[in-house]
Amino acid sequence: MNQTPANRAPGVRRLFQDPTLATSVAILWVLLGLFVLYPLVWLLVRTFTEGGTLTLANLLAILRDPNHRQSFWNSLLLAALVGLAGTALGFFFAFTAVRANLSKAWGAVLDAACLLPLISPPFTTAIAMIFSFGPRGLITYHVLGIKGFTVYGLVSTWFSETLTFFPIAYLTLKPILSGIDPNVEDMAFSLGSSRWRVFRTVTLPLTVPGLANAFLLLFAASLADFATPLILAGNQFPVLPTQAYLQITGLFDLKGGAVLSFVLLLPAMAVYLLQRYWVSRKSYVTITGKVGAQTVVKSVAPWARYPLLAACLLLAGVILYFYLLLFYASVVMALGANHAWTLQHYRVIFTEGLKAIRDTLIIAGAGMPLGGLFGILVGYLVVKKEFPGRHGMEVVSMVNYSLPGTIVGIAYLMAFNDPPIVLTGTALVIVACYVFRYSPTGIRATVATLQQIDPSIEEASQSLGAGSGTTFRRITLPLILPAFFAGLGVVFIRSMTAISATIFLVSINWTLITVRILENITELSLGPAAAFSVLVVAIVFVVIALIGLALRRFRAAGAVEVTSILGG
Repeated sequence: MNQTPANRAPGVRRLFQDPTLATSVAILWVLLGLFVLYPLVWLLVRTFTEGGTLTLANLLAILRDPNHRQSFWNSLLLAALVGLAGTALGFFFAFTAVRANLSKAWGAVLDAACLLPLISPPFTTAIAMIFSFGPRGLITYHVLGIKGFTVYGLVSTWFSETLTFFPIAYLTLKPILSGIDPNVEDMAFSLGSSRWRVFRTVTLPLTVPGLANAFLLLFAASLADFATPLILAGNQFPVLPTQAYLQITGLFDLKGGAVLSFVLLLPAMAVYLLQRYWVSRKSYVTITGKVGAQTVVKSVAPWARYPLLAACLLLAGVILYFYLLLFYASVVMALGANHAWTLQHYRVIFTEGLKAIRDTLIIAGAGMPLGGLFGILVGYLVVKKEFPGRHGMEVVSMVNYSLPGTIVGIAYLMAFNDPPIVLTGTALVIVACYVFRYSPTGIRATVATLQQIDPSIEEASQSLGAGSGTTFRRITLPLILPAFFAGLGVVFIRSMTAISATIFLVSINWTLITVRILENITELSLGPAAAFSVLVVAIVFVVIALIGLALRRFRAAGAVEVTSILGG
């Protein structure tokens, strides 16, 4: 229901009657305005103005260029192929993990196989592809003896991006498949349907929202990825993100880069609207809250369980091979030419690359708590507090997350490179980019958690004499700690591995490991690039383990506090 001015007035009065709430809301809107809305406005201004007047000339000039038009269609083709293949692989993995009655151990193996691409730089598999199938590739040259084989082009880029992004589809689809009540399928079996018919008419249609969402996420991820096409596609298959990157870094044409990034936005929005339209046409509710008899999942015949698992393990083996090859390349002189053992590549990254390592850890260390706090604060306010514009705050806070990283990075460059606000060349602009792009994960987790908390729990605390601050500290906060730590983990991982947004924001003063990896690849210094990649994976693994340990300890402490409060 839309609020009228009369309805909004009490909300405004309540807001100003609570100084803490009013201050928090004001600060959040200032930050969202500065780091979300302001850059996008600047991007639109640079795209559609010339000499202070509105014009479409800039956009038309880009669209008339046959190279840019070809790059646009190439981008759509690659994104669609990655979306389809990655969603299919993610569904296959998720279906096997959830519906094939695997043991917990095998389920953990599939989860682990999907973890590596998520915690490493997005172009890591591209490096491994060169090591395997390049001119002196381990497989093409040394094993098969093929000379003159080229790894560059559409197929290799498609394969690399699919392997990198399909875990996103897996993580999206697994909880949806887990949430389908087996009784729904069991009723179809009782009516004489075959397993294939039940899968085609019951299971698959119920996953349509997840499939559409997974396709959207993979389409957007591929559309924003410029590093993998820059490494593997090159001039043979140019795409729009690489063209926008080269327009700015090679030709120093900020306006051209802004226009190209705006063009990138159009297909992303079109796919999003189509997904919303398709999913809204049908009902997919299977979880009703009613308790019924439990039944064993029968989607997969016993004889088919192990072939499905074997196919998943084959793909997991390919992923593991790529990462072991990456480690091997980091400890030999030159993979494909000189396989003598050495630590020279690690000496290089800890001397010449030490600044990038230090800068990345400082930026990730600063962004991690800020992103976690921002996530739970916004999530808490939009769910638990009534104030004018709270739904708008939730929408605006998700904008940078929903846009391709290339658009966000170029928008930040446009906005903060010139007065009145100059932040380029500082760590602050990189930290802000990470916080406002990746903290929405924590926001969504906080909102979902708070919506599941029965209000009577907090009411019971307050009825026993506890104030709102005490209730939040001893009741609400322990319950939303998982969302807080989820926000911490995502912001840290992306701070260590992302490049599509921040490639435009690095400088002599502040640089990142992912940027150094890309520089090493373009300079054909593949050994240091492999060593950097191994280091990133190792650091992220350690931090994830520490976050998990802290979460378990805090959750245990929080459970004791909740029990003691409600008990007396």
